[in-house]
Amino acid sequence: MVAAALYDGDGRVLIAERPAGKHMAGRWEFPGGKVVAGESEAEALAREIREELGVEITGSRPFMRLAHSYDDRDVELSMWVVEAFQGEPQGLDGQRLKWVAPARLSAEDILEADRPFVVALEELSRSAATGHVSPHGPA
Repeated sequence: MVAAALYDGDGRVLIAERPAGKHMAGRWEFPGGKVVAGESEAEALAREIREELGVEITGSRPFMRLAHSYDDRDVELSMWVVEAFQGEPQGLDGQRLKWVAPARLSAEDILEADRPFVVALEELSRSAATGHVSPHGPA
């Protein structure tokens, strides 16, 4: 599975609420989805973000990988930082969307599998604030 850290012009990250009828409905996650056979992670990310949010990714880079075990399933996730996109994100699957400052992500009801991403994005934000690194890559 792939997940995206989309940043707005104010440095906030987009999270999406899992819609009713889906596993863990009502919890928040980073947008993304499954990689289908024959697709690269970058292609899957672009397709999922286009289908879920109606935006076109114009720049992204891999950020972090992890595996997580829930009681009923195991997931492998690849987080990508979306450095540039065209369009305004919309919840095309009926999901609510919310822009959140990285320092506030830990206060959200985010899925357990995404929690390590929250910690990493908070650290990335702190590093960017001190001038050590930009969330959008090298300057």
